[in-house]
Amino acid sequence: MADGPPASVLFACTHNVIRSPTAAALMRLQFGPLVRVDSVGLRPGEEVSAMAAFVMEELGADISNYAPKGFDHFASEYYEDGPFDLIVSLSPEAHHTVLDLIPALGAEAEYWPTFDPSLAEGSRDQVLMEFRGVRDALAKRIAARFARPSTG
Repeated sequence: MADGPPASVLFACTHNVIRSPTAAALMRLQFGPLVRVDSVGLRPGEEVSAMAAFVMEELGADISNYAPKGFDHFASEYYEDGPFDLIVSLSPEAHHTVLDLIPALGAEAEYWPTFDPSLAEGSRDQVLMEFRGVRDALAKRIAARFARPSTG
């Protein structure tokens, strides 16, 4: 049973262009400023996926200008926010790296296996369906895992 969100969450995946920025944006939509949220990738891409930006825009979240970053960002002398309460890995590769970074980068780690929709094939509509499926599955997982405690 979840007891509300931690104070800070880092979402990690392979390239930081689809899954982790999507999860971070969904977390912000659900919890706003209550939770410090960020995302990271093992081998960050150049820019966020246009398809990911499109399906997040459908929910009112703009990730189109997000700049993907790697783990070295959090080791930088300019990063002063300290470790995260929880790091959620969305790809197996990221999870192996994250486990080596506990407790320096985060207190705890969880692995949420998440399909990489960049592997989807077919028409634009079929690929969009896969991106929406990943988005919606992450939204449900976030809501279930970080449910606010009921009052009353």
